[in-house]
Amino acid sequence: MTGADISRAAPAVARRQPVAPADKYTVERITYLRPWTPHLFSFKTTRFRGYRFEPGQFARLGLPKEDGSIVWRAYSIVSASYDEHLEFYSIVVPGGEFTSRLSALNVDDEIFVEKMAYGFLTTTRFEGGRDLWMLSTGTGLAPFISILYDPSVWDRYENLVLVHGVRHRDELAYQELILGLAEHELLGETVHKLRYVQAVTRDQVPGALNGRLTTLIENGVLEREAELALDHDRSRIMICGNPQMVDDSRNLLTGRGFQLSRRGKPGHLAVENLW
Repeated sequence: MTGADISRAAPAVARRQPVAPADKYTVERITYLRPWTPHLFSFKTTRFRGYRFEPGQFARLGLPKEDGSIVWRAYSIVSASYDEHLEFYSIVVPGGEFTSRLSALNVDDEIFVEKMAYGFLTTTRFEGGRDLWMLSTGTGLAPFISILYDPSVWDRYENLVLVHGVRHRDELAYQELILGLAEHELLGETVHKLRYVQAVTRDQVPGALNGRLTTLIENGVLEREAELALDHDRSRIMICGNPQMVDDSRNLLTGRGFQLSRRGKPGHLAVENLW
């Protein structure tokens, strides 16, 4: 659902949620903000010591309204499961009930975090496989950063393919962090397994593909760029981004015989919409 060192914050999964009882959430504090573009930003918060999540899951964040009620939204978690903070990556929706409030926050302002994490975009949805494909658009990148922080993922798979599709070059957030994983104290020795593919639709960016992810899957360009085939036995595929991309990619891949993972029935695909 819908980072590196971040200066102003996760995929804003714009779902209206019921108000949670006060004992179901904690009050956390914004500790860091980074703007990427006028409509994209990342943020970090303090983390309740009892908060637990699996890489790939999302948190429910709340902000108070003028009438005293709380508006809730689901945000994928960018940070590692072992970090002392929580990090999120957000789009600003013009006039949005939640993001208009969120984007106005400053360091030391408060935000509510529900105590339970949610979602099934996790590698525990899969059995077997040698290659993990992580296909994202926009803020759908967020859960995959958290997954990349997990050393067990690097041990489990021979290849990790991270694909990030955006419209403009300045939306390629977190690229310095991704490229800097070679210096990570836990991951540096295995980072040669990572294949990082950027796709930009409206700008020409050196080294990046030009086109929508669905087109790049359909015409085989994505596989050629990754130098790796989408294969039933080897490939496990995670998809996160805008609903149209997720639906189209899922349809393309299921049309090629890849099966959705379901509870009690592991398959090849795990998906998450941003709203």
